[in-house]
Amino acid sequence: MPMDPPEAGEGAVVHIDAAFKAAAPRRYAELREIGPIHRAKLSSGLDGWLVVDYHLARQALTHPALLKDPSPAADALASVGYVLNQPGVGLGGQMLEADGQEHTRLRKLVSASFTPRRAADLGPRIRTIADDLVDHLAADNSADLVESFTAPLPVTVIAELLGVPEEDRHEFRRWSSDALNLSADNRSALAGLHGLLARLVADKRTHPQDDLISGLVTVHDDEEGHLSEAELIGTCLLLIVAGHETTVNFLGNSVLALLRHPEQARLLRGTPGLLPGAVEELLRYDTSVETATHRYAARDLELGGRILPRGSVVVVALSSASRDAPMGEGEDSGVLDVSRPAARHMSFGHGIHHCLGAPLARLEATTALDVLLRRVPDLELAVGPEEIDWIPAGMMRGPIALPVRYGAVEPRD
Repeated sequence: MPMDPPEAGEGAVVHIDAAFKAAAPRRYAELREIGPIHRAKLSSGLDGWLVVDYHLARQALTHPALLKDPSPAADALASVGYVLNQPGVGLGGQMLEADGQEHTRLRKLVSASFTPRRAADLGPRIRTIADDLVDHLAADNSADLVESFTAPLPVTVIAELLGVPEEDRHEFRRWSSDALNLSADNRSALAGLHGLLARLVADKRTHPQDDLISGLVTVHDDEEGHLSEAELIGTCLLLIVAGHETTVNFLGNSVLALLRHPEQARLLRGTPGLLPGAVEELLRYDTSVETATHRYAARDLELGGRILPRGSVVVVALSSASRDAPMGEGEDSGVLDVSRPAARHMSFGHGIHHCLGAPLARLEATTALDVLLRRVPDLELAVGPEEIDWIPAGMMRGPIALPVRYGAVEPRD
C-alpha cells in the first residue's frame, strides 16, 4: 500500500498518532523505503527525528552527542508539559535516563541485586503462575487473553520479584501503563507510582524480606557510592514499568502473531525445542518497545545525511530497526518463521542501555508460550485481525485486548 500523501516525501513530517501505531509495521516499512531518518511529530507532541533504519539506529544509540540529558531541549519539553527526567521527578533518577559515568554507577549498583541468577531462579514459579492462569480461563471457552493471561502473568512475576503486596498490584499495573502513555497527562500516574514506592521502601527498610526492593534498600544504605533516595525510588519505578509493561505487550504481540500464522503455532506445538529461537524471531517480528526513550542532541550533528541542531529530540524506532536487521540471502523480513536460526533484532536496545532485564523477559516469554500452546491447543482469534485495537500512543506497541475462543483445556503436567 503506498504512503499516504502527507508523508510521501523525505522532507515531510511523520505524525506518530493512533492510526500510525495501529499500522506500525507497514508504515515503518514505507518510511525505510524513503530514507533512514525522518522529521516527526511525536506522541508527546514534541517535534523530533525518527530513526527507522537498523544501521543508523545502532549509530544513534551509541552516538556520543545524543544523550539522555534533556537540558538542551528544555524549552521544547516545557512547551508540551513534558516531565523532565530528573531524580525524583517523572521517570528520572535511574540508569535508563542517565549518561556516561552516572549510568555506569547506577547500573553497577542495580546489577548487584538484579542478577541473571535471580531471574533464572524464577523459572519454576513463572511456570506455576502460567499454569494457574490457564486453569482459570473462562469456562465458556472465550476470553480476553490480555486480561486473563498476557497481563496478569508479568504483573505477578514482577510484583513477587520486587516484593509488591497483592493489594497494590492492580494500581501499579494501571499507573505503569498510564506512565508510558506520553500523549496523556501522565503526571498523576507517575505521582501514584512514586507514592507507592516511597511507602514500600520505608516498609522494606523496617521489615526487609528476600525481594528486590529490600536488596536495593541495602544498596542504598550500605554500598559505597550508594543510591540516593531519589535514585532508589527511580530505580524501583524503572523495574516496575520496564519489568512488566514490556512483557505484557510482547506476550500479546507474540500470541497474536501466532494466531495469525497458525502453521507457525502448530510447528511450535510439535517441536517445543524451537521455542527459545522462536522468542527471538517474535522479538524481531513485532516487539513491544516500539521506540526507545528520547535522546537529545548536545550539539549540532549530522545523522543519516540530515543536519540536526543542538536540542533536537531523536527517537529510535526499535521495532522498525528490528525488521530491518540483516538477514540471510533470500530471507524476507516480513515473514514470521519460528524456525529461523539466529534471528537478529534490537528489541532490547543497543549500547550501554541494553536492557538489564532481557534474561527475565526471555524466560517469561518462553515459559508462557510453552504453557499456552501446549495446554490450549485449539486457541483462535474471536475477531478479525483488523478489529484488534492497539495502544494508541507512547513507546509501547501491543493489543489493548485479545478476544479468543478455544476448545478443551489440557491438564497441567
